[in-house]
Amino acid sequence: MREIELSGKPTRRPRGLRFWIVTLVTLAMVALTVSLGRWQLSRAAQKEALAARIEAQQTHPPIDLAGLQSIENIGSEMHRRVTLRGLWLPTQTVYLDNRQMHGRPGFYVLTPIALEGTERTYMVQRGWVPRNFMDRTQLPAVETPPGLVEITARIAPPPAQLMQLGKEEGAPAGAGAAAAQGAEPPSAAATPAATEPAPAGPQALRIRQNLDLHAFRVETGLPLREDFSLQQVGPASEGLDREWPQPALGIEKHYGYAFQWFGLATLVTVLYVWFQLIAPRRRRHRG
Repeated sequence: MREIELSGKPTRRPRGLRFWIVTLVTLAMVALTVSLGRWQLSRAAQKEALAARIEAQQTHPPIDLAGLQSIENIGSEMHRRVTLRGLWLPTQTVYLDNRQMHGRPGFYVLTPIALEGTERTYMVQRGWVPRNFMDRTQLPAVETPPGLVEITARIAPPPAQLMQLGKEEGAPAGAGAAAAQGAEPPSAAATPAATEPAPAGPQALRIRQNLDLHAFRVETGLPLREDFSLQQVGPASEGLDREWPQPALGIEKHYGYAFQWFGLATLVTVLYVWFQLIAPRRRRHRG
């Protein structure tokens, strides 16, 4: 009777090599996906700290030319406001095509300014103007005050580079090289740019897809500062809109990636528990 009772009980089979291989692979996958999720969370935290630093920089009082020239690491002072006096150089104005504001395509208008009390010139992103869809070469009217002017701007990376195929007509060599520093470019820079050829004519030479500050300095001979530009702020004036978009840091993207990695780790764990532990036990009991 004892032998019959003992033989009626389900026997536990020893774990095979396949079981341990699957276990090790599962542990490796869970460790990898969890570490990737934590890395995405750390990236999101870094971007949040950067956003807080940008907001703090914009609340600081503006600095003058002396304060601007005394900055050793310009990357640490990005988005800091400045108040400067100088002369516009309107003959060197550039219209950057395929830039958006309020969801409308148009141009960013850039004009160098020769600052008072220095031999340096700085590239100023003065504002945005809409595009003429009937005639692409027809540039909107923009006022450029003569004489000494005072502007309020913030320190910004060089103009963001849009994707383009080949070298556009009228642009200097190297105009497509990326030169952005500091924060990631604004959301308008992430918009795919049209790759249509630049129109012919004298007006077309002022319309460019991208602008590399080093190449522009070589082209014009201006003593231009290359490592940053100035983004003029304030209400709309001179035919220009200045409601600049905030830098697109992509914080939500990192949280989304972290959710995907943690979700994958959870899925791998659930599948392992079901197919390696629960399902074999149920089969043994049924047998």
